[in-house]
Amino acid sequence: MNTPLADRLRPQSLDDIVGQKDLLSQGKALRRIIESGNIPNLIFYGPSGVGKTTLASYIARVTNRTFKKLNGTTASTADIKEIVSTLGTFEGINGVLLYLDEIQYLNKKQQQTLLEFIENGSITLIASTTENPYFYIYNAILSRSTVFEFKPVEPEEVEKAVRRAVSILSQEYEKPLLFSEEAIEHISKSCGGDVRKALNCVELCALAGEREEDGVHVGLELAKSLSQRSGAKYDRDGDSHYDVISAYQKSMRGSDVDAALFYLARLVESDDLISACRRLVVCAAEDVGLAYPSILPIVKACVDIAMQVGFPEARIPLADAVILVCLAPKSNSGVDAISKAQEDVRAGLGQVVPRQLQNKHFDGEERERKGQNYLYPHSFENHWTYQQYLPDDIKDHRYYHFGDNKNEQAFRSYWEKIKGKYM
Repeated sequence: MNTPLADRLRPQSLDDIVGQKDLLSQGKALRRIIESGNIPNLIFYGPSGVGKTTLASYIARVTNRTFKKLNGTTASTADIKEIVSTLGTFEGINGVLLYLDEIQYLNKKQQQTLLEFIENGSITLIASTTENPYFYIYNAILSRSTVFEFKPVEPEEVEKAVRRAVSILSQEYEKPLLFSEEAIEHISKSCGGDVRKALNCVELCALAGEREEDGVHVGLELAKSLSQRSGAKYDRDGDSHYDVISAYQKSMRGSDVDAALFYLARLVESDDLISACRRLVVCAAEDVGLAYPSILPIVKACVDIAMQVGFPEARIPLADAVILVCLAPKSNSGVDAISKAQEDVRAGLGQVVPRQLQNKHFDGEERERKGQNYLYPHSFENHWTYQQYLPDDIKDHRYYHFGDNKNEQAFRSYWEKIKGKYM
């Protein structure tokens, strides 16, 4: 059949929709709104294949309004105006329900074209987006809509859809489809919570299965070969990209070796070498820092090797470096110090550099004390002497505080002996 399997499996009731129990279980707000029949403007936000279009299509089917559908990737202003032109006609007498898929691809002007009609209720908008709506959707539309976030579907919920798909395809084929339990389990887990991807895999398996007298057999190896790398839900330009690299760095900061390696593996499987290297170096400096200063050249060497050899071998030095960063003692004293110093700079403090530090030697007649009077530290015992380095208005500000790790405490002990009362 030419119609995609996912479309042939469209649910007939809310209970048929797999996943999204936080939104669609009995008593949940979105379910009560749908069952009321009085549909407000809605925005469905979440990754692909988790039921956004399925639910919107179901709502369109049970409403009495004229249903129109546009896709933001192809829709033009003329398409929107054509829908608007049906308002007030016999076709749009009960109002129009517009399902706008991938709304993030419409520009601001196109979104504004809808605004007046959304506001007066002549058009009810149900929009879906894979991107954060608070970044990509015009604020005036957001303020007139309710956002519901869709999550990746859990494997046990995906499995329900997979079994239903096998059953329906068996009815359409001349021979029954005989999927092994291992194949069903693998497809359900390997799709990354994307039901549509799982159903596409079922359809491919049905076409490629071994045809025997008793039916079409699909085993684990075939399911593995056709699901390929579909479990790695990752989009370098979307929210998933930033979620993965954020989790990657936070896992290293939190010294969780297994989690950090898992997120590194996701970057590796997505061929995202740049993000894997960049966040690794940043974490070594920001989160390990002075607790283990020699970690930076080590991590830099691993990153250089990874960049030189490329994937798949790059994963090896990167894994070594990630494990080292996780296991190393942690200190954020450096990043805290520079952040506090930046706060003073942004506040306009410390504009005048102390005279003894300035790069000039001429004194005007107005100066009572002539000469720069800079004290060269190496001319003194222990290569240090007290003098004021910070500008007058912030001379008592302290940005850096010693971390409680062995390395920084050793530095502290050393300088306390030398600076004494000035510490």
